Amino acid sequence: MKKGFIYLACPYTHADKSIMIERWSAVNRAAAKLMGNGEYVFSPISHTHPIAEAGQLPRDWNFWEGYDRIMLGNCDTLMVLKLPGWNISTGVQAEIKIAEEFGIPIEYMEPI
Repeated sequence: MKKGFIYLACPYTHADKSIMIERWSAVNRAAAKLMGNGEYVFSPISHTHPIAEAGQLPRDWNFWEGYDRIMLGNCDTLMVLKLPGWNISTGVQAEIKIAEEFGIPIEYMEPI
């Protein structure tokens, strides 16, 4: 894997808040592993979950799309963490399309 700025995508929004917390924890572990290997990582869920909690912000793609589009546009790679539901997640599927639109390589990572 090339060293660069990685955008680490994963499913997040779910009707069951405990699943959202599990997904947040899982992506934090994945980001920590990548960062421990010397990678530079932006994880939208890791970075914005606490902000959304503090500000009682929406959790859906419509609210975060503009922010995520800007961040993804500054990354060298889109890394998709293959948590259950990644392939049907509105946000992850949109992030894949944006990466394709920007010509950003896409890689996949198994959960830790």
